Amino acid sequence: QVQLVESGGGLVQAGGSLRLSCAASGLSPFGVGWFRQAPGKEREFIAAISWSGDTTYYADSVKGRVTISRDNAKNTVDLQMDSLKPEDTAVYSCAARKGNPSTSKYGYDYWGQGTQVTISS
Repeated sequence: QVQLVESGGGLVQAGGSLRLSCAASGLSPFGVGWFRQAPGKEREFIAAISWSGDTTYYADSVKGRVTISRDNAKNTVDLQMDSLKPEDTAVYSCAARKGNPSTSKYGYDYWGQGTQVTISS
């Protein structure tokens, strides 16, 4: 049984940082993506990482402010977010699939429940 559990969300001021973590179990090897969904908006791709960690993808909207990384010994994939803006406010979810990661929300078979990130101005 595949399980993905996100943690690390919260309320921070604009300009601050947050580190989200996705704990994964039941799947190997797998690619992981992080997505976010703000109220009234479509789910948006943020970043993805391959099983080896050698290949990463970032959305233009967060490039330079976000870093995705993984520790396969701990089965975790982290999303470090810096210079946060109010428009980064959303529910952030991680997703997993066998093989290579995808930048499309339709490319994933497994999803976590999400963690709320709120950025105050």
